[in-house]
Amino acid sequence: MKRTTLLILCLSCFLAAGAENGYDLWLRYKPSGNQTYRQHITAVLTTGSSPTMKAVRDELTRGLSGLLQTAITHSTAVNRDGIVIAGTPHSSPLIHNAGIAPLLQQAGEEGFIIVTKKIGDKKCILISGNSDVGVLYGAFHFLRLLQTEQPVEQLHIVSTPRIKLRMLNHWDNLDRTVERGYAGFSIWNWHTLPGYIDQRYIDYARANASIGINGTVLTNVNANATILTKPYLEKVKALADVFRPYGIKVYLTARFSAPVETGGLKTADPLNEEVRQWWTKKVKEIYTYIPDFGGFLVKANSEGQPGPQDYQRTHADGANMLADALAPFSGIVIWRAFVYSNENPADRHKQAYDDFVPLDGRFRPNVMVQVKNGAIDFMPREPFHPLFGAMPKTPLMMEFQVTQEYLGQGTHLVFLAPLFAETLQSDSYQKGPGSTVAKVIDGSMDGHPLTGIAGVANIGSDINWCGHPFAQANWYALGRLAWDHTLSSKQIAEEWLRMSYSNDERFIGTASKLMLESRDIMVQYANPIGLHHIMGTSHHYGPAPWVNDLNRPEWNPVYYHRADSTGIGFNRTATGSNALAQYHPEARARWENMLTCDEKNLLWFHHVPWDFRMKSGRSLWDELCYQYYTGAERAGKMRDTWQTLQPYVDRQRFEQVSMLLQIQHEEAIWWRNACLLYFQTFSKRLIPAEYEKPSKTLEYYKSLQFPFAPGI
Repeated sequence: MKRTTLLILCLSCFLAAGAENGYDLWLRYKPSGNQTYRQHITAVLTTGSSPTMKAVRDELTRGLSGLLQTAITHSTAVNRDGIVIAGTPHSSPLIHNAGIAPLLQQAGEEGFIIVTKKIGDKKCILISGNSDVGVLYGAFHFLRLLQTEQPVEQLHIVSTPRIKLRMLNHWDNLDRTVERGYAGFSIWNWHTLPGYIDQRYIDYARANASIGINGTVLTNVNANATILTKPYLEKVKALADVFRPYGIKVYLTARFSAPVETGGLKTADPLNEEVRQWWTKKVKEIYTYIPDFGGFLVKANSEGQPGPQDYQRTHADGANMLADALAPFSGIVIWRAFVYSNENPADRHKQAYDDFVPLDGRFRPNVMVQVKNGAIDFMPREPFHPLFGAMPKTPLMMEFQVTQEYLGQGTHLVFLAPLFAETLQSDSYQKGPGSTVAKVIDGSMDGHPLTGIAGVANIGSDINWCGHPFAQANWYALGRLAWDHTLSSKQIAEEWLRMSYSNDERFIGTASKLMLESRDIMVQYANPIGLHHIMGTSHHYGPAPWVNDLNRPEWNPVYYHRADSTGIGFNRTATGSNALAQYHPEARARWENMLTCDEKNLLWFHHVPWDFRMKSGRSLWDELCYQYYTGAERAGKMRDTWQTLQPYVDRQRFEQVSMLLQIQHEEAIWWRNACLLYFQTFSKRLIPAEYEKPSKTLEYYKSLQFPFAPGI
């Protein structure tokens, strides 16, 4: 019996050693099979005593100890080859005298350089920047090189961020629920703050700094004014103090009606002097707690949120009032352009453009208008928002969604870098060909010094942060593209896989292909040919194209697909809503003719007859069937492909992903069957004979209920 018990214990220890729970994200620092870089790194020499330089020292020690499988020596002098020297020219005479001033000039305020240099007769690696946080970013990049087995014998790297503000927007509520969150509750425990600092807050900061994220909005855009009260500002201060060494500023969502709700005023009119004074006083109070407070993110006059239009004022009036209060402290206002009104009968696609373009040039210099990547709402595939290219006098900030509200939520593997890149590389034609969305938001198009990219965070209290193990890659991708939007999706996928799983080329080749195809597969089995917003209402989980009974017309899926006996799709041409007129002529030319429209967006812009001949030679109905069936089949192949990667993945994460890919395949079939059965009631056409027929009825799919779906 004792021998059996011992055998079981030993087996349990062995299995546990082969498992990872994902908490370390891409900062695992596991030794790889290729240890050639060990001969080039022998010790670390860091200079400077700031909290940020302590973070540099700690991270290099942690990372190199794990990667090199040895204790790292901290050197005080250059007495051997292979010393990694980290610091600024101000903190390190060695760096100051190393002849790298021209490179540092290229790096700017937050950038870094990593170069191999001779100090005396010793070959060293210098990690430097013009600020301590630049050195921190450089240290993380150097560790990334080692993690991904890049050569480090002769380094010459200069890297500077293309975007100034690289931000996460947390849709976290004060009760710790997370709107559209699929990874548990909020990581902010407001009840135990400020006294208890969870290690997770520190690791959150480390993870963000490793990919260059320098701002975080702690609270939901559907704001609660309580966050602006003294007890909660003390809690926010505690988080700001944790994040500051990692170069991260804290931002808060401002509820526009806060002067009424917490200030005792009778109005929140932005032109009312009492209201303006209330905000001025409140901002001064915030800065006494958080001297580097970043500013406010505001959702106003959208989906029932209060705003300046309640008082017959404009969005510019509201934003400028807050901007004036923040300006003395160098704070900024990020004003969301996601606005639409139940009272406005115009196509929802058009409403943000109609509201904001007339205000171009009327916002204060410290106001950014934050625009979603598309005009509807984070759809799996969406043409770029027409505001990009239409407001040259106003800095526009990109808003992506990292959490997968419309992309399978927490159960589907969908790598979002291709979606982000598709938007950024879209040509607005604002100033002719080559006027990409990326050039609009990085300031190069119109000379704006204030630039930004935000991602709605997918982070929660699950042990692996993001719920689905592969959802971590979307957090990673947001940061990497915000730093450098020219990076390819392939490079980002391979980096993340190498850091998170394995450097084995057999694994990388297969897994990266799976990731890079995943978003297209999801679009194919859920929203093909430009269909959009046909998911279940409220929870947004699964298909429900039949819903037509909600109070607001634009909340009903039937509003978007407009299926009838003649065809399907939303006519946004001149004969329909004319939303296409909001794009520059060269941009809309690719979409306005049904015969030449990019078929990926065909039903987004056109109501198309069921017998319309597609480029494949199939009718629209048969093409719709082909897309749905092919997408579901490809989802099954994703599951099968993952099984071949078992030798390269730890047991725990392999099994997690295996189970989730099985769910994804089943849900892809659900999407396929439910949508085709419903649209068939309009097309009156048969599903082609070569396809397996749905085993359930349309009534069955309509009857499904999900009262406790996450993220509501």
